[in-house]
Amino acid sequence: MGLFGFFSKEKKEKLDKGLQKTGESLLSKITRTVVGKSTVDDDILDNLEEILIGADVGVTTTLRIIERIQKRVAKDKYLGAGELNLILKEEVAALLEENHSNVVSDVIPENVKPYVIMVVGVNGVGKTTTIGKLAKQFKDAGKKVYLGAADTFRAAAVEQLVIWAERVGVTVIKQQSGADPASVAYDTIASAIKNQADVVLIDTAGRLHNKINLMNELSKIKKVMQKIIPDAPHEVLLVLDGSTGQNAYEQAKHFTAATEVTALALTKLDGTAKGGVVIGISDQFKIPVKYIGIGEGIDDLQVFDKHEFVDSLFKS
Repeated sequence: MGLFGFFSKEKKEKLDKGLQKTGESLLSKITRTVVGKSTVDDDILDNLEEILIGADVGVTTTLRIIERIQKRVAKDKYLGAGELNLILKEEVAALLEENHSNVVSDVIPENVKPYVIMVVGVNGVGKTTTIGKLAKQFKDAGKKVYLGAADTFRAAAVEQLVIWAERVGVTVIKQQSGADPASVAYDTIASAIKNQADVVLIDTAGRLHNKINLMNELSKIKKVMQKIIPDAPHEVLLVLDGSTGQNAYEQAKHFTAATEVTALALTKLDGTAKGGVVIGISDQFKIPVKYIGIGEGIDDLQVFDKHEFVDSLFKS
């Protein structure tokens, strides 16, 4: 069992509710597509392609899904149109399985202390909020948590992180506005080691993904961390706003080119009908989606489970 517990009935209900907009949109469109049809034909597949692209699954991933369904139709000879939602659910789940994009384990290695997570992403994606929610979940699991306010370019960012630290009841390390972010990261890790913390979450500036000079700052922060812990950070978590659709793909592309992203968090999925972005990003970047945000509540950040996600997305 991971730190954040089993996938309970309550979590499943929250997931269903969080993905309701996308799920209802997909189901209603698929239902209209198959009306009057007895088999899955080319017209249905063409319409399905448009539906998936409209849900921001992405062109490349959509074509892969359509190809899989075509092969299944050819193999099974006859597939009723009414089965399309079930077929789609099965093929999307299989696609995610093949990409190893299901990370249900949130276990912190026992022999790594502190476990350092560097959190990156542009302003407005919910990065600092995600850090706060993660801090609460780690603390609830009995871990001693330190936060590093390395987004020093915006005073509001430091203030926001301090508010989260006070709300959750964890320690935050900060310096004056405009301080060197790498220095903050260094101080945070040094203090965490001294006080035997289990987990360190480093907030970084919400830099624009097309500013290469700013991206270089991420490399500097990593190098400074490694002066204390050679293999830090143990995880680089990229936070993306799921409601931005194609813009999230662009951000993922630039951040993965600039730094070694090891996991993704997709936020704000409850406010959009384009939750298919989770499928496309996990497929195209081959980086595990680790967390999804499905609401504004402090407990509305869930460890991504592909089976539960697909079941909720294509709920009939």
